[in-house]
Amino acid sequence: MFQNLEIFRMANALALHSSARQAEVAANVANADTPGYRAGDLAPFSEVYGSDKAGDGMRSTRPGHLGASPIGAAATAEARLSRIETRSGAAPNGNTVSLEAEMMKSVAIKHDHETALSVYESARNILRTSLGRGR
Repeated sequence: MFQNLEIFRMANALALHSSARQAEVAANVANADTPGYRAGDLAPFSEVYGSDKAGDGMRSTRPGHLGASPIGAAATAEARLSRIETRSGAAPNGNTVSLEAEMMKSVAIKHDHETALSVYESARNILRTSLGRGR
């Protein structure tokens, strides 16, 4: 019953997405002076999470529910962590990295990661309380 709680899968997928996105930002910053380097990013989590082949219609939460296949959101999110090139003006050497934009992205990514941890912790506390184990 408690093996596949969607809230834990969602928090895990958000943490994985934040980690991969932070790695992209770090690569962009590390290559800020590399001639011809094209800055990249990942698709937003809201577009990646739950974007399975079934579309935006109803999704099942367990086998046999609504006669559809299980969501598999964490696996779907992990599979779709592909790099996209950001569109910004290039410097004379062809580099498209903007350190200011990368700093702003980094702050947003940190917020997303902290949100994932907060969701996980809150869900864990609710689950422990419901089992009578408290904090």
